Amino acid sequence: MRILLTLTYYAPHVSGLTTHARRLAEGLVARGHRLTVLAARHRRDLPLREELGGVQVVRVPVAWRVSKGSVMPTYLPTLLPLLQAAQVVAINLPSGPTETLLLPLLARLLPRRPVVATYHCDVELPGGAASQLLNRALRLANLLGVALVRRVVAYTRDYAEASPVLRRFPHKLEVIPPPVDIPHPDPQAVAALRHRVAPSGEVIVGLACRLAHEKGIDYLLHALPLLEERLGPVKVAFAGQEAGVIGEDRYYRQLQPLLAGAHQRWVPLGVLDPVQLAAFYAACHVTVLPSVNRTESFGLVQVESMLCGTPVVATDLPGVLVPVRSTGMGLIVPPRDPVSLAAAIAQVVTDRARYVKPRRVVAGHFSLAESLSRYEALLSRLCCSRDRQR
Repeated sequence: MRILLTLTYYAPHVSGLTTHARRLAEGLVARGHRLTVLAARHRRDLPLREELGGVQVVRVPVAWRVSKGSVMPTYLPTLLPLLQAAQVVAINLPSGPTETLLLPLLARLLPRRPVVATYHCDVELPGGAASQLLNRALRLANLLGVALVRRVVAYTRDYAEASPVLRRFPHKLEVIPPPVDIPHPDPQAVAALRHRVAPSGEVIVGLACRLAHEKGIDYLLHALPLLEERLGPVKVAFAGQEAGVIGEDRYYRQLQPLLAGAHQRWVPLGVLDPVQLAAFYAACHVTVLPSVNRTESFGLVQVESMLCGTPVVATDLPGVLVPVRSTGMGLIVPPRDPVSLAAAIAQVVTDRARYVKPRRVVAGHFSLAESLSRYEALLSRLCCSRDRQR
């Protein structure tokens, strides 16, 4: 198949959505398909065209940004020839209005290419009346976008049934768990990282994410003193981008007093590659995902952590609770509750053997090969239905 996959931010940007798209793109290319990614050139030093992991990447220059959105005047002339060359189009929502609305409409009217959307999450921006107005506008755009596509993919049925967008389109819904892959941890790298983060044998609580408001990092920092009352000295190992996260400058500034208060208990490790990330997960006693709203719909990092042998404490949100509920490898706590978060982390650490499962058990629930096969089958069905209509 000739597949066009579109999203705003592609590699080297790091987020759950980008990671999902990259694993899907490279996995389908490895199965013999031709795949082109169309994305924003989110950094000026990135080439307009390059090949990454066998995937042809085309980037459109960004004229300016509105929060996390990108305004790209040359998007349309770049898109049209790629749309003509593709047999099927896979878009990623939420996104800007061009990808959400214009692209599916063009695919219907011009070359009649079938479009499938992966719906990663609802958007819940923090703030007052202006943010709430924008949230409503984004919800309306996503409703219209899903109405225009042939099929829509959700990570879990649990999240789809809770989403004000997805629950309106049960007839279009496909549930496909996200593609998750992580190497086996290297024991020497694990030991070295553990010594670096906690040289005096402190408990290591891992956090792998961008520094973004929906991740609930402030609640973990508020839980630290309570946690140390139960466990003694604790280090929070943070794997991810801390400063300069697009659209998160205000949250970064809000966190500074809490980060200063955490002092040496907060250990930033930066953005890690997959081999380093595997060692990070295995070095932790527990990892946490204290997310606070539906902008978090699953948390790929939970499954990565579990595959490396480390249990998870996550919040009771649609989709987010699924990895822990499926595997039994951790605990679920209410969102925005530092007391419950501290208690659950302490329980998992002190009774850790109860929550650790073999890698094969986790892989039985979340298989990269199975996710790729289901996406491949869906795209193939859409291509075949298009051919029958010609």
